[in-house]
Amino acid sequence: MHGDSGAIFLTLSYLLVVGVLALYGFHRYCILYLYLKHRNDAPKPVGQFEELPRITVQLPIFNELYVVERLLASVAKLDYPRHLLQIQVLDDSTDETCPLAESGVLRLREQGFDAEYIHRTDRTGFKAGALECGMGRCKGDFILILDADFVPKPNLLRETIHFFTDPKVGMVQSRWGHINRDYSTLTHIQAMFLDGHLVLEQTARSRAGRFINFNGTAGLWRRSCIIEAGGWQHDTLTEDLDLSYRAQLKGWQFLFLKDLITPAELPVDMNGFRSQQHRWTKGSIQTCKKILGTVWRSQLPFLVKLEATVHLTANFAYLLLVFLCVLLQEAPRVNQLLEGPWRAILFDAPVFLLASLSAAVFYAVAQRENNPHSWLKEIFYLPLLLSLGIGMSISNAKAVLEAVFNHQTEFTRTPKYGIERKAQRWSAAKYRSLKSLLPVVELGFALYFTYFMVNAVMDKQWFSLPFLALFQCGFGYVAWSSISQWLPRWESRTAEDEVVAV
Repeated sequence: MHGDSGAIFLTLSYLLVVGVLALYGFHRYCILYLYLKHRNDAPKPVGQFEELPRITVQLPIFNELYVVERLLASVAKLDYPRHLLQIQVLDDSTDETCPLAESGVLRLREQGFDAEYIHRTDRTGFKAGALECGMGRCKGDFILILDADFVPKPNLLRETIHFFTDPKVGMVQSRWGHINRDYSTLTHIQAMFLDGHLVLEQTARSRAGRFINFNGTAGLWRRSCIIEAGGWQHDTLTEDLDLSYRAQLKGWQFLFLKDLITPAELPVDMNGFRSQQHRWTKGSIQTCKKILGTVWRSQLPFLVKLEATVHLTANFAYLLLVFLCVLLQEAPRVNQLLEGPWRAILFDAPVFLLASLSAAVFYAVAQRENNPHSWLKEIFYLPLLLSLGIGMSISNAKAVLEAVFNHQTEFTRTPKYGIERKAQRWSAAKYRSLKSLLPVVELGFALYFTYFMVNAVMDKQWFSLPFLALFQCGFGYVAWSSISQWLPRWESRTAEDEVVAV
C-alpha cells in the first residue's frame, strides 16, 4: 500500500514538474508575441535638451588588471562636452589594478576631464556599495554606469541623454554587444543566450509597458530616480534588478534601446561563466523574495504583475529541471497511465511544443532579428545551446536553493582577460574562478543519462534518444570543461600563452 502511494506521489510529481516547465515554455511564446506586436514601436525622445546636462560616469572595478586600461581609453572617447562630464573610477581592487587605474585617471585629468579615483579597502556592499559610495560625490544629474569589461561607443551619451526630456523616464538601457562572440563555441553560445534576453525579452517588455531590468551596466540613470527608489542596496547579489523594480514601482519609466549597442567581453572559461550564472541566478531569486510581494500589493495592472512574477521566478526552472532529471525514472509509469492517442494529446504534444520547441523557436527568432542576413547558420548551434542550458542546471539550481534558504555568499566577480581575438590566450592569466565539487556531480548526471540512453537503445525507443543526448552531452560538457581547467597542463603553459592586454 505504501509502495503504491509512493509511486503515485512520484508520478504526480513528475507530471507537475513537466507541467510547470511547460508553462515557462509557454511564456516564451508570450514574449515572442509581444515582441512581434511591438517590434516597430522603437522609442523616440519627446524633445531635445537645449543645454546638455552634466553627466557622471561611474566605473566600478575590482581586480580588472587586463581590461581597466581599455575601459578608460574608451570612456575618454565619449562624444560629450568634457566640461559636462565627471568620471569616477570606483576601485575596490586588491592587486596591480590599483596603480593602473590611478595612472589612468591622471591621464584623463591631463586630457581635461574631471576624473576622480576612489579606492575602498573594505568592499562593504561590493558593487552596490561602490556605486553608493560614488553617489555621495556625484556632480551630474544623470549617471552612466559601465562595468570594466565594456567598451562604450563614442555616441552612447548623445543617443541616450535626450530621452530624459521626458520627466517620467528614470533609466535608459543600451543593448550589450559581444566583442569576442566568435572566440570559441562557449562564447558563441553565451552570446546567443544573451541575445534572447536582450533582443526579445527586454525589447518586448519595454515596449509593451511591462517591467524591465537595468542590466547592471551600459545604462544611463536619472540620479533623482535612484535616490527616490531608495538608492543602491546590497541585500541581494543583483543590485541592478532590485533597484530596477523599486524604481518602477515608484512610477518611473525604463526604456530599452535595442539598436544602440555597447560591446562587452564574454567569459571565455567555463568556471567564469558558471560563477557569473550562479550570481545572476541567486540574486534574481533573492530579489524575487524581496520584491514580489510588493509587486502584488501594488496598483499595477494585472498583466504587469503577472509578467513581473514570471520574470522574477524564471530561474526556479533550473531547480525544476534537476527534479525532472531525478524523476525521469517515472516516465515509463506515465507511459502506462497515458496509453494510445491520449498520451500524444495530453502529454507528448504539450511537452514538446511548450517545454522543448519553445526554447528552440525563441532563440532562433532572436538570431533572426539580430542577424537577418546570416541567421540560418546560427540554427546549427541550437542543440548546443539547449544542451549547455541543461548542463548549467545543477549549478544554477544550487544558486536557487542558496537564495531560498538565505545562504549568504560574497559577490564573486567574473574574471575577464581582455580577450577580443582568437589568437589571444588566457590559460596563464592571473585570475581564476573558485573550484567546487559541482563538476563531479555533473559528471555523475552525465553517466546517469548514459544509462538511460543505453536502455532506450535496448528498448528501441529511438524517439527519446535526441532528448536524452541533450542532457547527457550537456552535463558531460559542463563537467569536463570545468575539470579540465584544474589539470596540470593548464598550469604549465609557457609565457607566450600570457594574455595579450588590449
